[in-house]
Amino acid sequence: MTPLALDTAAEPSAATAMPELIARLRRLAAAALPRMYSDAAGRYVFTVRRAGGGLVPDGISNRYSAITLIGLAADGFDRWRLPYDPATLARTLMSELPACGNLGDAALIAWAASAIGVDTAPAWREVRRLFEARASHPTVEVSWALAAATLDVGRAGADLQRRLSESVLTAWNPETGIFRHATGTRTSRAYVACYADQVYPIFALSRYAAASRPAGPALEAAASCATRICRLQGDAGQWYWHYDPRTGDVVEGYPVYAIHQDAMGPMALRAIKDAGGGNFDGEIDRGLGWLEHAPELGGGSLIDDEAGMLWRKVARREPMKLTRFVQAACTRVHSGLRAPGMDALFPPVAIDYEDRPYHWGWFLYAWAASQDPRA
Repeated sequence: MTPLALDTAAEPSAATAMPELIARLRRLAAAALPRMYSDAAGRYVFTVRRAGGGLVPDGISNRYSAITLIGLAADGFDRWRLPYDPATLARTLMSELPACGNLGDAALIAWAASAIGVDTAPAWREVRRLFEARASHPTVEVSWALAAATLDVGRAGADLQRRLSESVLTAWNPETGIFRHATGTRTSRAYVACYADQVYPIFALSRYAAASRPAGPALEAAASCATRICRLQGDAGQWYWHYDPRTGDVVEGYPVYAIHQDAMGPMALRAIKDAGGGNFDGEIDRGLGWLEHAPELGGGSLIDDEAGMLWRKVARREPMKLTRFVQAACTRVHSGLRAPGMDALFPPVAIDYEDRPYHWGWFLYAWAASQDPRA
């Protein structure tokens, strides 16, 4: 693979009390991303795994390529020496959109093209087509579309932006502050939602509220959810994985993902702060602190400076994701029912030795001086 290099002469300052850790993670990003780009495919891979004493790339991903472009654009392409032209990659991704059946992928590609300065009109035609094809979508995907439309409203159109915001809000339970897994319905996996179902709506609605004064229900929903997940944050700063939108409680805490701690969590909580919805810098710092000293690992860390990787997650030592299925089944029977003894039976001590390029895309975006390169 062609080497990728980062100019570290002008590091953006961190907005929290942990700038040294952010700088350390930026160095890891510079070490990891070269292993994640495929010259042969002309885009980023799906994942890199530790295997056979080395690091093995696997698959390719248009979605992860788009997210990586979004992060690099926010960080500043002039700071990176890339083995490809970002505009060419964005146009390649857009050229494949007519065959795309996924609203989230189309929205991320539109977002990436907009961030680079490529004409996004073809991408927005596909986003509209996919959005209008169904009454219900995954909350994450509609949130990506809203975020992208807010940053590119001139091309996306104010009407589509408004409709996307209304769609995201249909997933929000104002009584608990938690978003459901899908929009437009209360029956699709209504009893369990993941961390991504919370942070992407927080981010998108915060950006929409900041651009659409008065902020109205968008900021109310984002702030309510941010407050709730911060109350549920683990004692050591863990961002837990599954929630019950009916009660606002944690269904199952594990796995705990590195990307939630240093990228997706900070990205959402910094956006709500920018929109005037509250200050959660303390929770961001606690989440970062878990990366350095995870009690599940005896105070160890997923950060592997020697390998130049930040491993994906800490999970339970269990067969076939058994705990989350058991806990989800319990909460489906009754919102307050949980299976006891899971920490003893299946301790959360297993490391997933892989990393994915979207991790570094969202990390760079979360900690960029400006999250809109045109600002």
